[in-house]
Amino acid sequence: MTGRPAVAVTGLGAVTPAGTDVGALWRAVCEGRSTATRDPGLAGLPVDFSCRVPEPFEPTVGHRQLWRLDRFTTLALAAADEAVRDAGLSPATWDGARVGVVVGCGLGGAWAWEAQYRRLAEQGPESVSPLVVPMVIPNMAAGEIALVLGARGPSVVTATACASGASALAVAHGWLTQGLCDVVVAGGAESGSTPLMVTGFHRAGALSARTADPAAASRPFAADRDGFVMAEAAAVLVLERAEDARARRVRPRALLAGCGAATDAYHPTAPDPTGRGAEAAVRAALATAGLAPDDIGHVNAHGTSTPQGDAVEARLIARVFPHGPSVTSAKGALGHALGAAGAVEAVLTVLSLRQGTVPPTANTDAPDPALPDLDLVVKAPRTQDVVAAVSHSFGFGGHNVCLAFTRP
Repeated sequence: MTGRPAVAVTGLGAVTPAGTDVGALWRAVCEGRSTATRDPGLAGLPVDFSCRVPEPFEPTVGHRQLWRLDRFTTLALAAADEAVRDAGLSPATWDGARVGVVVGCGLGGAWAWEAQYRRLAEQGPESVSPLVVPMVIPNMAAGEIALVLGARGPSVVTATACASGASALAVAHGWLTQGLCDVVVAGGAESGSTPLMVTGFHRAGALSARTADPAAASRPFAADRDGFVMAEAAAVLVLERAEDARARRVRPRALLAGCGAATDAYHPTAPDPTGRGAEAAVRAALATAGLAPDDIGHVNAHGTSTPQGDAVEARLIARVFPHGPSVTSAKGALGHALGAAGAVEAVLTVLSLRQGTVPPTANTDAPDPALPDLDLVVKAPRTQDVVAAVSHSFGFGGHNVCLAFTRP
């Protein structure tokens, strides 16, 4: 082992297309239930469906002015509120100077960008909100959480595209092991299913075109996969040093044992077909956790349902973990929440360790026979005594992040 302080996960929060708390998230993925539906905001576009947080969504998290926030920030606030309460912590009693906040976000205030630009184009400059800048800048997810929680330690937003949420957790892990904070509220938030963003991903060839059957569109590792489904979500984990959690008589949900990151330096959007960067990230996470590959019993895969991405990841898993750990992807049920995805999947990995259950990969009856032979969990959840697991996150720009979790 590394000798550095162990980092404990003591609180979980999530707002996802499955519902507005962690319980709803876990139930949906264990049921293998797809949340993709027609999206009225995308009517008339080539791709007119997404995975949206169900309405009504009316958080009351310490703010009387939620109207001035973009949706991604509102989602982040709600998830943070649940996570802090779940950890048994209170801003009224902690030392805010020792509390940090780090949130991953890929796009920022996409809804505000589009709405305010339409106002400018159609009604002129005087119609644009004077709050447009704080609405759209991505750091406001961390800034608003810090305001509500009175967290006066370091705060930052990580932007590594679809790896952003996992990057946030890696940063938080470093702050705790270096002694910069005693508590870090960390995760990811994204709400980017706007007409422009969805059209952009469609034009790039990244989205599923299965418009006749949206619920079946996201099919990770399936032979007929054709792209991902846009989603919105936020997930937050409360992290502390394990010794501090014990001191306040709290049993950790799991330990964030190690983190690894590496960059492809290959292409702006396509993964390196060799998977070298992703493999380097996975091996770095194992090394910092003091784990060998055969210690890993479960892989929560990035598994976006894209032909190229899933193939690269499947080869990576077979190469690094030849003993065949169970594999699942939540994106069949939840779609791809971009900068929030890594944090959502970290929550699910923690729950697999805690519950002894691996959720199925929704919409996938069997893995693509052209891929390496993976032990992909399909059709029904699997009871499994998972002691150590990894969660993969890969993003445009060649960003690769891996998080290693162990049971406390």
